[in-house]
Amino acid sequence: MKAVIFDMDGVLFDTERVCMKAWMAVAEKNGLPGMEELFNRVIGLNANDSRQMVLKAYGEDFDYPAFRQESAEYFQKDIRENGLPIKPGVPEILEWLKGSGYRVGLASSTRSESVLSHLKQAEMEDYFSVVITGDMIEHSKPWPDIYLLACRKLGVEPERTYAVEDSPNGIRSAHAAGMWTIMVPDMIVPDEEMRQLSRVILKDMREVLVYLQQEKERR
Repeated sequence: MKAVIFDMDGVLFDTERVCMKAWMAVAEKNGLPGMEELFNRVIGLNANDSRQMVLKAYGEDFDYPAFRQESAEYFQKDIRENGLPIKPGVPEILEWLKGSGYRVGLASSTRSESVLSHLKQAEMEDYFSVVITGDMIEHSKPWPDIYLLACRKLGVEPERTYAVEDSPNGIRSAHAAGMWTIMVPDMIVPDEEMRQLSRVILKDMREVLVYLQQEKERR
């Protein structure tokens, strides 16, 4: 194996819960039903695909830009007040990877501006040789495009690359790209499909570190 590519939200940072709080708050304020179910379906999608999903749920006349703006303001307020929540074990695995010989990338459906801001705030920019974001491609997860582009930029074959994901859409994307999929569930409990598509399902990033260390020794 030559490389490890991480998702961001729900893997490096516990931001999906913050985002869900924001969407739920705006939905309650504006009387939008079914938001929790809808949010779980859009986890892992980029802005373009999320927009299509929301419009399908609430109608073509729904003011999606206003909704995203209001929820983004709620999200940013939460981050300013409470800080960026880093997942347990993330600093340790990134430090280990720095000296492991693996190439390390990031493939997030989130917009570039937010991804780079989060990485800078967490002082993690230097750990990643390649950062691919949702606005760099037309369709993000569950399509394989984002991972294929990340592998191409890293100069590695997908089948020799680990993908660390938390969401079903992310696992579908990495599996379709032909990668070695590691699922670390966050907000969605893995079902039979996820057990079939994941090479391994682990509890947290500490377990991922141990797994990678053992696999490196074994290989």
